[in-house]
Amino acid sequence: MHQPGYGHQPPAGPPGFGPPPAAYPPYPSSHPPVAPRLPPGPDFLAADRHNSVVVDAAGVAFETHGLSADFPWQVVRGVHYRASPDGRALTVAVVHPDGRVFECVVAARRGELQEWFGRLATVLGHYRPMG
Repeated sequence: MHQPGYGHQPPAGPPGFGPPPAAYPPYPSSHPPVAPRLPPGPDFLAADRHNSVVVDAAGVAFETHGLSADFPWQVVRGVHYRASPDGRALTVAVVHPDGRVFECVVAARRGELQEWFGRLATVLGHYRPMG
């Protein structure tokens, strides 16, 4: 059995770098995926020191004492709103297809409640024309 001596290299192949490497899987991005841009449309915002309600092209969002809940239009069966019994706050309720109801109450300043009712009716009519 004959082995090449120390430092002896086998004959080199044709010049170049060889065949192209196999395709690599895409490198994962360090950036989060970008949500698709929604077409511009009317929006509604009611807020006090602790709570807020937003209605826009994405759906309805509540924030209560730092906790938030988003309801995309696909999971909203209905949206109801009314004044609180004392007439000092707006109550907005989102109804899920399975019947669950989520509410948010936002305190209003003098004269703000009627303005909110008008704006909320317009915005909901745009995104939910049949209710």
